[in-house]
Amino acid sequence: MKYTYLCLFALGTIIACTPSGQLSQNTPSSEESPYLLKVGNEPIQSAEFLYMLSKNRDFESPEDKLSPEEFEENLELFINYKLKVKEAEALGLHESEEFKREFNAFKEDLKKPYLLENSLQEGELRKAYARMQEVVHAKHILLRFPRNASKEDSIAVFRMAQKIKEKAETGENFEELAIAYSQDPSVSTNKGDLGYFTSLQMVYAFEDAVYNLQEGTISDPVLTNFGYHIIKLVDRKPNPGQIKVAHILVRTDAEDPLSADRSRRKIADIYTELQKEGSTWAEVCQAYSEDKDTKNKEGELPWFGIGSFIKDFEQAAFSLNEIGEISRPISTAYGYHIIKLIDTKPIPSYEEMEESLKSKILRDSRSTLIKSQAQAIQKSKYHYQENTENISKTKTLLSDQVYEINTIKSLLEDKGMMDSTLFIIQSEPRKVSDLISFMESSGEVVNIKPRNFFQPWLNKYIETSLTSTEEDDLIANNEEYRLLIKEYRDGILLFDLMNQMVWQKALLDTIGQEAYFKKHQEEYRWAKRADALILRLNQSELISPAEKLLKSKPYSEDLNEYITARFIDASPISYKLQQGTFEYEHHPVLKDVNIQDKNLQKLKYEGKTHLVIIGKTYPEMPKTFNETKGKVIQDYQESLNTDLISLLRNNYIIQINEDEKKKIANIVVAHN
Repeated sequence: MKYTYLCLFALGTIIACTPSGQLSQNTPSSEESPYLLKVGNEPIQSAEFLYMLSKNRDFESPEDKLSPEEFEENLELFINYKLKVKEAEALGLHESEEFKREFNAFKEDLKKPYLLENSLQEGELRKAYARMQEVVHAKHILLRFPRNASKEDSIAVFRMAQKIKEKAETGENFEELAIAYSQDPSVSTNKGDLGYFTSLQMVYAFEDAVYNLQEGTISDPVLTNFGYHIIKLVDRKPNPGQIKVAHILVRTDAEDPLSADRSRRKIADIYTELQKEGSTWAEVCQAYSEDKDTKNKEGELPWFGIGSFIKDFEQAAFSLNEIGEISRPISTAYGYHIIKLIDTKPIPSYEEMEESLKSKILRDSRSTLIKSQAQAIQKSKYHYQENTENISKTKTLLSDQVYEINTIKSLLEDKGMMDSTLFIIQSEPRKVSDLISFMESSGEVVNIKPRNFFQPWLNKYIETSLTSTEEDDLIANNEEYRLLIKEYRDGILLFDLMNQMVWQKALLDTIGQEAYFKKHQEEYRWAKRADALILRLNQSELISPAEKLLKSKPYSEDLNEYITARFIDASPISYKLQQGTFEYEHHPVLKDVNIQDKNLQKLKYEGKTHLVIIGKTYPEMPKTFNETKGKVIQDYQESLNTDLISLLRNNYIIQINEDEKKKIANIVVAHN
């Protein structure tokens, strides 16, 4: 894409402002906004010029306001910009496939922040972050569904879950109930105790239920993909953030009954060794730890927070309070550990976590929930109505079909269904024929299950139609969005026109370059020049040795190599060396030397001593084309741009609405 080059639009044709529009969404729509200009017969609303002026400016404080001269200059630049966009349209650049592809890609990104789904996603991000300020301790009992469960099976599981809840609420021990009833594979070791965790570490329905419980209370049966859960909230407390620890591990072998006792004695000896004067953690860890991944890194583990590690290890680690504090030996399923606290840090800010939160939310069930909520709002807002009879007929016809579009079309045409309405959005019927056209041209990838061809395609078509309607609604009623889209659209057209008629033309037109150079040859001249070597000395003690070495040396082309070998290779940061041909009259160092003196000269510039040797001098003279080709091309581009603007101003009638111009000036211009 040409995103990089869109910056040239801001620099070359409109105000030098940063790209983040601040125009209120309550600005009148384009239908209501009076025109400021007419280019040809096309009106350009005042709101568009004010939008451009308002980038990173609010014009409420005097320092943000423009002078009258700046206002006039910006208006002229705006007119030039609109003339170029008008010419690009006249040349049909907006109809090219490349433009459509690029503009549509930009539009997909630009519309996201304005869509309902994004605002709902933002709400879920904020809620997840707010929940992260706490960690919760919960226990649960899981009842799974039988394989290929029927509706009756599901009801039976639900009723059993209700009975277990009643038992727990009447005082029966929750852990004993978990051992008796829970089908969670880990219940034999944890008795249903999940320990502490925080937001985004459990499936959404489970998390939602836990965070809505009071301490000591038990939930109604909670349905997840795993089955029904009965949840008890044990505790909630502030989230301690993250910690970094190191550990020493002595492993145990579950198949060796004597292993645990040997490991326990060994970890006790290691702990005793750590208490001895002169003993260091690093040496003991490397000598005795059986965690081969960390023993050579002083046992250091990655940063982690609550709910990220095995419960016993995590509990011991978070109980350490002082940096450098070492725990007593603790046991986990891996063996015995001694833990050392290295560092702690609080939960990062929302801004720091936003992208990672978004990534996690888009991967879990919240994303489906957000989509369904957004679609429900769209359906209500845009008066969605479904024709269930026609949908049912079409679904029945296609349930056993081979998924070949021409076969489907023939069948639906034979049955007279192509003109049947499937649903209505804002009084506009969407027919079977529209769905078929969507299937043929959308490029969407839709997951189709056997004997269920129609419904996935219908769902995708409904989703796309509602989103398209929402986008049309934004264009019609959200002035900020409309102006943003127009800015990017016109910016791409501007780039394409300038590339075609100015930038690439100047780069490729070698005959035009040379003709321009000949016409303006007097503008490309060398000032007085001299060959010179300049050595800057960054330390005062270096001055004397360098002077001694260079005192009798005349200027030569290989002098820089000699100095580099003698001084700079040994201490590069102590020196800075320049050698070449310089226009000396305006050079910061050479302007103060005697150009006729070929001996070593010493002077100070910006607090540093510089040693200078002057060689051959050259008078003022014209540059050759090759010596100044880059500058010639740049100037030729500017000349082509000036000629283009002049041509467009002659070709298009420009009308300015003086009343609207004064209204904008009253807002943005500083008045004495």
